[in-house]
Amino acid sequence: MSRFQALIYDRFMRQSEEACLRAWRAELLSPLTGDVLEIGAGTGVNLEHYGTNVTRLVLTEPDRHMRRRLVDRVEVGGGGVEVLGAPAHTLPFPDGSFDALVSTLVLCSVADPAAVLAETRRVLRPGGRLVFIEHVAAEEGSSRHRWQRRLEPVWKLLADGCHVTRRTDLAIARAGLDIETLERESVRKALPIVRPSIRGVARRA
Repeated sequence: MSRFQALIYDRFMRQSEEACLRAWRAELLSPLTGDVLEIGAGTGVNLEHYGTNVTRLVLTEPDRHMRRRLVDRVEVGGGGVEVLGAPAHTLPFPDGSFDALVSTLVLCSVADPAAVLAETRRVLRPGGRLVFIEHVAAEEGSSRHRWQRRLEPVWKLLADGCHVTRRTDLAIARAGLDIETLERESVRKALPIVRPSIRGVARRA
């Protein structure tokens, strides 16, 4: 399934990227500076949005099929980016290694979001930022939320462990990261159960 996901991912996401995701990525990533770590980098769709003030860029992607496509994209872009196969819940970096950590459409599919967010906080320097775009649960009690709950077991099988009912903003706050900006918006052109989304910045005190 992971090989199939890697093959179709960019094509499957194209309409949503053109409708909104590409603009959201640019808005959040272009201001980043210093040492930046991106977890679950997938096929590398964020690469074009990092600015020249990023002095070190490290991308992690544990899935070997996704990572192969990621490495190809890095090489086309001229290299200069570190690519590792490390999983997000056990990052091979000392405490306080990065100025920013990027997570875009990742926390929906990790097995243990709390462990990933604990690692995020650990590798960020004091004042470091978590930049995120994640699809989340719809409003409690809404018809969309009821459909999310009904379809999630099947969706997880089809979409490589992706959950549609996670409340990632609450998980970020519980991890000890202070949410500074938070936008809620529908992911246009996406399937209805994955349209509710959040994006923003959280900071390590």
